[in-house]
Parts: sequence; C-alpha cells; structure tokens
Amino acid sequence: MQAILIGFMASGKTTVGKLLAQQLTTKHTDLDSFIVRQTHQTISQIFAQHGETYFRQLEEQYLRHVLTLPGILSTGGGTPMKTTNAALLKADAAPTIWLATTGATTLQRLQNDTTRPLAHKLDASGLLSLQEKRTPTYERVADLVIQTDQLSPQQIVEQIKKWLFNSQLNLQKD
Repeated sequence: MQAILIGFMASGKTTVGKLLAQQLTTKHTDLDSFIVRQTHQTISQIFAQHGETYFRQLEEQYLRHVLTLPGILSTGGGTPMKTTNAALLKADAAPTIWLATTGATTLQRLQNDTTRPLAHKLDASGLLSLQEKRTPTYERVADLVIQTDQLSPQQIVEQIKKWLFNSQLNLQKD
C-alpha cells in the first residue's frame, strides 16, 4: 500500500481513495467492497445474518490480505477499533491518514443513508457518541490528520499528495 485512509463513516474515505489512486496512477482497494466481493453478501447482510463480531473477524482476515496489495486502501469506519487491526495499520509501512469530520458534518452526510448498518441502527446522539468513542483510536493510529469538513475531495487529495511528496523528500534526506 502507498497510503491507508481511516475515519468515521461518511468521512470520504472511498471517494478520496478512488481519486487519490487515480491521480497517483495506482489501484484503489475499499476494504468493505473487498469483503462484499469475497463473501457475496452486503455488509448489511453480514451484520444481519452473523452479527458485528463475525464481520469484524472477516474484516481482520481481509485486512491482512489487502495490506499486501499495491495502491491506496480505504478502510471501514470501525476497522481500527479492533486492537489487532490497529496494530496492523500502525505496523504497515504505508502512512495511515485520518479523514476527520465534525459530528455535524457526519450527521449531515448520513441523513438519508440506509446502506450502513450502524448508521441505520443508531439515532443522532448514538452516532455522535460512537464517533467520539472512536476518535482516540483514529488519533493513535494516524500518521496524518486532515480535517475534511470544509474541503472538497480534490482539496483533500492535494493535501495528501503534498504530504506524501514531502515525506518522500524527508526520507531521501535521512
């Protein structure tokens, strides 16, 4: 991987990941989409039939695999919450970039979203509480934090590309 994107649901990980991969002329892997392709079930179906614990086990199994692939990885919002996954992300040579959003932005983006099992299950205060609970883990795992609320996907990609370029320059100097 060249970069790993983490963040709460609706933070733009997939949108930014696809755009970043396109501009870096590399592949993009969305972990949730990868799981759907491998299991032939939607995330909602997995949650409904097997529960969140089973999904998190699948997520860890497939995370180990996709970290060996080239390109940009967009994780699921809960991926870093499992201790094993957080350790895998931290240990990987690719930088982990947290696309951070405020609670207000998250609620606005999730207003009519019925595709996310946790968003569908929780009310606004539950979503905000979950986002707040996940924040310390995102902070701990991230090499770079981008506050995305007022930025377009292209602006976020430009920040990431600049940071990656500067990181490469610093590595070459060392």
